[in-house]
Amino acid sequence: MSMQSADPVAPDPATAAWQRRPLRQLARKLILLVIAKIVLLTLIWWVAMTPYARPDTRPTAIEHLLAPAAASSTSRADSP
Repeated sequence: MSMQSADPVAPDPATAAWQRRPLRQLARKLILLVIAKIVLLTLIWWVAMTPYARPDTRPTAIEHLLAPAAASSTSRADSP
């Protein structure tokens, strides 16, 4: 008959802690992953997809844009 030792082999404390809390570690990893994705998507939006400056749509600005050009120093009547 074989003799069993009185002292059972104690597992490594770090390994035992990891085995007791796998869901907590998984939750941390998932939370970090979600935060990283939010930061990355925000950065992409800020760099590539921010809306361009709106054009001036006030009536006076449109009138100025569509108004004929100011008369130049030479008129068409004087040209041959």
